[in-house]
Amino acid sequence: MKLIRFADLTPKPWKNGGGTTTEIAVSPEGAGFDDFDWRLSVAEVASDGPFSVFPEIDRTLTLIEGNGLTMAIAGREAVTLTTTAAPLAFPGDVPVSASLVDGPIRDFNVMSRRGRFSHEVQRHLLAAGALTLAPHKLLVALGAGPIRLGDTNTALAFGDVVIFEADDAGSIVGALPVLLVTLRPTSIG
Repeated sequence: MKLIRFADLTPKPWKNGGGTTTEIAVSPEGAGFDDFDWRLSVAEVASDGPFSVFPEIDRTLTLIEGNGLTMAIAGREAVTLTTTAAPLAFPGDVPVSASLVDGPIRDFNVMSRRGRFSHEVQRHLLAAGALTLAPHKLLVALGAGPIRLGDTNTALAFGDVVIFEADDAGSIVGALPVLLVTLRPTSIG
């Protein structure tokens, strides 16, 4: 099991230069925007504008703070994300623009390279019961407070990530809203 503290991470410019992103985790480690298999990040969005284009990438965006973000994705009707809305999946290689509803927002972004990985993102409330995790799953804290990971107690802060690795399995108990991310390796054709 690996714990990544969001407070220890450093923001960097978006691929298109229009804002900043805080990379939480990337595979392979050290990969850049053009050669990752999967990537987890949090973006601070303070103005309307286009998204960066990522060829051969599938994305899922989840609003985690703010009053809303309206997404215009080529070939679809516009949709407004809120902090209670389901995560929104879309291809990274189509034109996308976004408009803020009322002030800046923060979003959580998962990207995976087609043919190498697929992913799924779900909102979950730990207070609804223990959550059993397994390899290729990650938990992202959307609040702060104590949790129990198997036999260990720890405190999570907003944005902290728990990554379950190859030999890990166990349960998490707490009272936090979280995102559950599943990353699945895919075989190439």
